[in-house]
Amino acid sequence: MPIPLVNSIASWFLKKRFHQIELFLKYPNEVQNELLFQLLSTAKDTEIGKTYDFSSITNYKTFSERIPISSYEDCQHMIERSRRGEHNIFWPHPIRWFAKSSGTTNAKSKFIPVSTESLEDCHYAASKDLLCMYLNNNEDSQLFTGKSLRLGGSKELYKENGTAFGDLSAILIDNMPFWAEFSSTPSSKVSLMSDWEIKMQAIVEETRNENVTSLAGVPSWMLVLLNNVLDATGHESLFDIWPNLEVYFHGGVSFVPYVDQYKAILPKSNFRYYEIYNASEGFFAIQDQNNSSELLLMLDYGIFYEFIPMHSYGSLDQKVIPLSEVEVGINYAVIITTNAGLWRYKIGDTVRFTSINPYRIKVSGRTKHHINAFGEELIIENAEDALREVCCSTNAEIVDYTAAPIFMNGKQKGSHEWLIEFKKPPQDLETFNTLLDTKLKSLNSDYEAKRLNNMTLNMPTIHIAREHLFYDWLKQHDKLGGQHKIPRLSNSREYIDELLSLNTSS
Repeated sequence: MPIPLVNSIASWFLKKRFHQIELFLKYPNEVQNELLFQLLSTAKDTEIGKTYDFSSITNYKTFSERIPISSYEDCQHMIERSRRGEHNIFWPHPIRWFAKSSGTTNAKSKFIPVSTESLEDCHYAASKDLLCMYLNNNEDSQLFTGKSLRLGGSKELYKENGTAFGDLSAILIDNMPFWAEFSSTPSSKVSLMSDWEIKMQAIVEETRNENVTSLAGVPSWMLVLLNNVLDATGHESLFDIWPNLEVYFHGGVSFVPYVDQYKAILPKSNFRYYEIYNASEGFFAIQDQNNSSELLLMLDYGIFYEFIPMHSYGSLDQKVIPLSEVEVGINYAVIITTNAGLWRYKIGDTVRFTSINPYRIKVSGRTKHHINAFGEELIIENAEDALREVCCSTNAEIVDYTAAPIFMNGKQKGSHEWLIEFKKPPQDLETFNTLLDTKLKSLNSDYEAKRLNNMTLNMPTIHIAREHLFYDWLKQHDKLGGQHKIPRLSNSREYIDELLSLNTSS
């Protein structure tokens, strides 16, 4: 099909869809409120709907007072029953798919329900919206002259009791429409390979001679793949292999630590990067502007949002608020109610609003992945912004890192311990450490207060990780590929002690 015709068709869909997007941009809280009562009405005759008498809930206040905030552990028993083939427990329509996720650090698998509604009205709808927004912002795009190189998880689908489970990417690939399969590479057969390292080589061989115009996947693992492609072809720039490559759609982990490494292998100033925010539980936000790291919160995908200010999260005075009450600049834990039957569910992510008209966000971290052993409230966003600036100042490049507290011991004050794998180490690690400490102070007033005159916290300690340490750790834990990632910050020493031991024993 000629590209002008494809772009015209996409433009028609875009204009049709923009009317709906404009509706939630103009009336965001009304759209969210209406969606909440649609979800309650749809599920009123389910087991959970009868337990909490959904049919008598007529306002948000009653909803928030009657239905408790839940974690995966709270609803795991219902999910397991659903996986065994029981219906009408938390959603009236049969749940046929479950996205298997172990999260970042938890070894125990989670099985997140994926309904037909969430598949069609959330995940696939978001993919179409992403393309529409990109084409609207880049009318000269040649995206459809070639294929999108997609990189999903490494687990295939497994079926039992009439239901299927696997990585979300496997579920999406298994159910994608024919046109999406036609415009993507590698093939579904290769995409669903379970052995990550064999799959990497198969993707290189299958894609190196394709006309790839876009990339889509998690930055950390996509970088591994792209470097494998460069090694296999002997080139230094990806444009030597795919001259029509124009955009990278990325999500899953912060892009900040990887920006410079991508720019090195994609050396064109007009190359586009578009961020998305999705998870097994749903597709939440999309970058809707060129050259912006802000994400538009999508309010009509069947997800009702609530938020907990992180300063009160987990405390006795924890306060849960609807979207209408959020403020710019505050760090919030995200709570969702979805069209797959998750009710007031903690997804474990934190976001910060950059705008409330429209509602735009930045993903700031994870509720469990921060360091607050001494009241310093260090979050991933602080760490990655500081590391990027210090790397620029010292001409260093980072592959991966983790950090954890060194706890007080008698008269010994506390501090933070960092384990960093460098692609290009700084010439002077002590200078790097000093600059990192200084930058963290400038970004985080709580950290600065605890570091004042070494009153509570001593200077951080940095160890250099050996090459491939974090890759080997993930491989050891069967977590190569997909959404698996290194626990960047931890309030305990569980991960850093294991990594330090692996660092010295190899």
